[in-house]
Amino acid sequence: MQSHEGTGYGQVMDPDASEAGGPVNEGVGQVNQIPRPAHHILESLDIEMGDVKDGVLRMGSLVEDQILAAHDALLNRDADLAQKVITSDGRINEVQRAVTALVAVTIATQAPVASDLRFLLALDRVTYELERIGDHAGSVAKQARKLAGVTSMVTYDELTPMATLAARQVRDVVMALVDIDEARARTVAGRDDEIDRLYHQVFDDVLAEMRTDPAKVDPGTRILFAAHYLERIGDRVTNIAEDVVFLATGEVEDLNP
Repeated sequence: MQSHEGTGYGQVMDPDASEAGGPVNEGVGQVNQIPRPAHHILESLDIEMGDVKDGVLRMGSLVEDQILAAHDALLNRDADLAQKVITSDGRINEVQRAVTALVAVTIATQAPVASDLRFLLALDRVTYELERIGDHAGSVAKQARKLAGVTSMVTYDELTPMATLAARQVRDVVMALVDIDEARARTVAGRDDEIDRLYHQVFDDVLAEMRTDPAKVDPGTRILFAAHYLERIGDRVTNIAEDVVFLATGEVEDLNP
């Protein structure tokens, strides 16, 4: 929060204070405050809302990186990279806690109303969705870690475009939120159908291979789990897109019926 120290809004001074050596009520404790002008309050609110937006953007960037790194760990069966993704989830949680705390402080100290209050509450909800998306990326990484060293594998070509699209969806929906861009939010939600299509394709292909070779059952199951987590990312992105539409229109819509 912006400090007001040194801005001229502080202790009320006795006209003789310069000679007496201190403010009125010296030694008593609390001193009177001159009310801050309305323009100063609005300026402070804008600064704190900007800080909240920056926190959400940072969360979105971290989550996007986690999705792509988890995919790389899965593709290369890289246990070290998988563990790094799992461990890094704590950074996302830390940013979420910081943003949530800042939202609470901003509401308590700035008393935003109408659209500003709705926007802050929406940003707070979105941090929860982003945190859960980060968890899904971590779950993909856990499957990658378990596949490290496995010799018998199944084919999962559609998983790469699926992960790439999921990461792009996160980036685009966060930008739509920050700009309250209804059209962009609807476009993002519409692309969830492609994630679903890729998921069903992975499911059908992997299941077919598992039926032909018992040795492929365990790795195939882990790939199916990974694909499921990516599909869930798409659903949570759609939830965020619905928040954007609500902010822009005041209407609650199901964008992925």
